[in-house]
Amino acid sequence: MFQAFVIVLREGFEAFLIVSIIVAYLQKLNHRQLLPPVYWGIGVSLAASAWLGCALSQRGMDPLWEGILGLVAVALVATLVIQMWTHARHLKRDTEAKLAAYSASPSRAAMWGVFLFTVLMISREGVETVLLLTQVRDAAFLIGAGLGLLCTAALALLWVRCSHLINLKLFFQVTSLFLLLFLGQVLIYALHELSEAGALPQSEAFHAATEPFSSDGRYGKWFSVVTVAVCMGWLLISWGRQRLRRLASQSTAATK
Repeated sequence: MFQAFVIVLREGFEAFLIVSIIVAYLQKLNHRQLLPPVYWGIGVSLAASAWLGCALSQRGMDPLWEGILGLVAVALVATLVIQMWTHARHLKRDTEAKLAAYSASPSRAAMWGVFLFTVLMISREGVETVLLLTQVRDAAFLIGAGLGLLCTAALALLWVRCSHLINLKLFFQVTSLFLLLFLGQVLIYALHELSEAGALPQSEAFHAATEPFSSDGRYGKWFSVVTVAVCMGWLLISWGRQRLRRLASQSTAATK
């Protein structure tokens, strides 16, 4: 449940930020005629993500398919998480620069440019979400996803009304750390399934070696607890550093 909650919360809020940047910038430029392509792009992205989820669920999960899908999830999501971690501060600037280029085109080309840009940006989040959720092995999966969706809506509302209360840098750092740790377990699980399908050299030995790290294994069942502890530790350390930095700047200002 916890994995599904964090995945939906992180990916949903990231998608909301992208949409808010696009809409706010087009309104700032007084290009309201380009807002309908944004809304159509969001709809197409959501439909495509839902279709992908249904297609994967109906495919049937044999070990070879699960292993391949796990490796795809690790490769795609890890690169996007690292990119977001390193370039999040430039997300607004880069998005606005691309929108400026599209909006400078003739009207029809501008509409198609904004539409395709929105589809690309939001579909990326949708594909990430679907690939990650297919790796969640939890009976309370739907509860976690539902709670994540509700918290995403609450964060979005808080962002609209008082964005200064949300520390975006810290939010993305902690959730990125969780996703990278989760991908580590997904990688082990994917290799475990590939060995079960006989797709790896020395598959039997590798399958036995990775069995304790599976979701029901001796070590794998503690993964959620360890992940929460690591993320909470990162959060507390980051908060403490920011607090000390703020106190130091206040004391410096007081001595002047």
